[in-house]
Amino acid sequence: MAICKSCSAPLPANTNFCQYCGVRNDVDLQDKQEYTVETQQSDRTCPVCHIPLQGIDLKVNGHFHIEHCTSCFGLFFAPGEIEALLDKAVAEVSSINWQLLEHINQERYPLDHKVKYLKCPECQVLMNRENFGYRSGVVVNLCSKHGIWLGSGEMTHLLEWKKAGGELLEQQKQQEQQGWETLPLNSSHNFRLHDSYPQLESDAEPDLLKSVLGLLFKTVE
Repeated sequence: MAICKSCSAPLPANTNFCQYCGVRNDVDLQDKQEYTVETQQSDRTCPVCHIPLQGIDLKVNGHFHIEHCTSCFGLFFAPGEIEALLDKAVAEVSSINWQLLEHINQERYPLDHKVKYLKCPECQVLMNRENFGYRSGVVVNLCSKHGIWLGSGEMTHLLEWKKAGGELLEQQKQQEQQGWETLPLNSSHNFRLHDSYPQLESDAEPDLLKSVLGLLFKTVE
């Protein structure tokens, strides 16, 4: 659990303000990530506070450059940088901790969260809102050209998601999806048709059986 930089009181998950002294804290970088300031003011603007972002270098295996708001503590990543940071900051896991994964999402998801579309810090075009990874519990603001905006606390959420096996779960789901998309018609897989469709009688005519199966799987390449 993060602690307040002013009074050392514990900070609830996904919370910036200390309930005891009222100080706003940077829960993503403070005591979690060593970094140095590169530029006090970049050409990009915070989509929440509308002030210039600050360029920082995360000390993760050398140099890792992102941008940071000094007021709301949001983070802006170029395309592919969040995945790279997760790879560098969190060791690979070999199993999925389902209980921890569920607990992380329940604890960190703000109940009073209001959906708001934000403008890209660079091009000022409204960004899309998309889920980051399967069951991550984090909805990011995405500009397909320039990058991804994370609110304060969401990077910590993603780091914990990966530690709990969330990225491994995402990879498994992608492999399953790719397998279904490439499955041939004459595959020997057991589709368990009776779970979703009326069961065919064992003495059905071969031509009829072939026609029905062709209709059921006509969208499969």
